[in-house]
Amino acid sequence: MNTLPSLFVSHGAPLFAVDAGSTGPALRAWAQAHDQPSAVVVMSPHWMARTPTVMGTPAPQTWHDFGGFPAELYQLQYPAPGNPALAQEVVQLLQAAGIEAGLDSRRPYDHGAWVPLMHLYPEADVPVVQVALPAHWGPAQVYELGRALRPLRERGVLLMGTGSMTHNLGEFFGGGREPAPYVIEFSRWVEDQVTRCDLQSLLNYRELAPHAARAHPTDDHFLPLFFALGAAGDDARPDYLSREVMYGMLAMDAFALQS
Repeated sequence: MNTLPSLFVSHGAPLFAVDAGSTGPALRAWAQAHDQPSAVVVMSPHWMARTPTVMGTPAPQTWHDFGGFPAELYQLQYPAPGNPALAQEVVQLLQAAGIEAGLDSRRPYDHGAWVPLMHLYPEADVPVVQVALPAHWGPAQVYELGRALRPLRERGVLLMGTGSMTHNLGEFFGGGREPAPYVIEFSRWVEDQVTRCDLQSLLNYRELAPHAARAHPTDDHFLPLFFALGAAGDDARPDYLSREVMYGMLAMDAFALQS
């Protein structure tokens, strides 16, 4: 099996499960154009832990970890199997890189994982292992966590970070439908740095990126990008699947990273 790229996917709001826009079909088309992975290892901002933790659940449940959305969302299920053996290997790779990690054998899938996976692999036939986003970690630490798992890509494992290219939910109900200018400016700045392999600028995005504080009042939905970058090669270039903006303020950028 060919070495798979790593992947960054914006999962936006839970409504993305049923309001797929153009990003959902783009994810599905990308998955159909590539070898089906042997498994997926995914980092979502909706699982944060004190220390690096890996899902070892054999058959994870689908967690509807949101409120106030249409009833149809709460009926959706994503019954992909877990992979406890792979989870143990993830722990061992992290420990070998000097990152202390443990297992959680009861963790369900949060919507940051199962919503984008429904578009990528709707048959739910690819085993999935989640990795928690360690609370209080910064971009450089998350990058090193992804880097430690690079060898899995050579065995056909898809390493994926899922978050949101912009994520200011205080503006979600603002009523705007045209993309806000700051959303475009921030997103294209990130694209430029990723394309130029300028990791240092990305690591310092809070100081360098236009409108960084407005695009991300908190870091959590941006940090999985660094998991995907770390999982890619040092000279990996992006292949953009989507640059869609939903609800005027959620940039749904998604791209694969391959050397």
